[in-house]
Amino acid sequence: MDKQHGSAVLEGRPVDVCFHEFRLDYEKTKHLIAGHAIYSDPFSAGGHMWRIKCLPRGNDLAHSHEYLSVFVQLVSKGSKPNGVNAIVEAFLMDKDGGPSSTVAKRTRVNQLKQYGDWGWSYFVSHTDLVGYVTEGHVRIVCGIMVVNDRSIPVPPSDIVEHLGTLLDSTDGADVSFIIDSETFHAHRVVLAARSPVFKAELLGSMVEATTPSITLHDIAPATFKLLLRFMYTDTFPGDGELGDEPPEMIRHLLVAADRYALDRLKLMCAQKLWDNVSVDTVAATLACAEMYNCQELKIKCIDFFAMEKNFRKAVLTDGFVQLVQQSPSIVAELRERPAT
Repeated sequence: MDKQHGSAVLEGRPVDVCFHEFRLDYEKTKHLIAGHAIYSDPFSAGGHMWRIKCLPRGNDLAHSHEYLSVFVQLVSKGSKPNGVNAIVEAFLMDKDGGPSSTVAKRTRVNQLKQYGDWGWSYFVSHTDLVGYVTEGHVRIVCGIMVVNDRSIPVPPSDIVEHLGTLLDSTDGADVSFIIDSETFHAHRVVLAARSPVFKAELLGSMVEATTPSITLHDIAPATFKLLLRFMYTDTFPGDGELGDEPPEMIRHLLVAADRYALDRLKLMCAQKLWDNVSVDTVAATLACAEMYNCQELKIKCIDFFAMEKNFRKAVLTDGFVQLVQQSPSIVAELRERPAT
């Protein structure tokens, strides 16, 4: 069983962190009755001893026998009467050795008392659990984050809210951008701090450095509005802010991010496009990735095309026709990739 220790800060309070891996013998436990528990060896986290309690066939709750139940117990002798403030999380390890992104759960800060169960009766169904069996075992990782209550609580950062308010109020704004008769007010130092392109334009030797109002071309007002909001808040637009055609808006935002060297926003756009890729959109997404030098997205789109069932459908779309016209070199790359 593997253990990893560390420390961190949670909302201004230091926490001690420990991750403990428990290997469950799937074949030996899949025929157990509901309520039968298997325990890990005790392990230390935050100066207290803990153990994992696993019920392969669930506990006595209705239908829980169809699920694997996972709990964590505080087993230290002489623990505080009021318990220990801690966060519990648990996840399965995929067959490729990485943590599962779907079977992963986490609690809020709670007071855990000695030998009390804290976890999930319906952690994962047996139907899904089979997909995680490797060499006869299921790898369950539980994390304990013990919160140190002796510290003075510090509120979470509100700089994003303050900068967002600054953008909305235009207090102290010293530059404006005009796009198709719409005007956007901003602050040179904020834009310069976020973008090397804006820094060169607004604080360097370029003519824009002494111009209070700048007219922009080749970018839509809606796109520039989202770009500014990201630069002030570092937050990707919500679904309701992306208009009637979110994929198209995200492509425009990726183009703007490339133009102003906002690498984080560019990759966030790439991820959003990839999350919604399909045989109908992959060609347009690949063309965008190629034109604006987004290698991460380009590779994923080419891998998508390499699947024969996807390729047969995608080549029939208008987007693929445009891809052939705009980027013949990409088509050559696709032909070089063996079908899967």
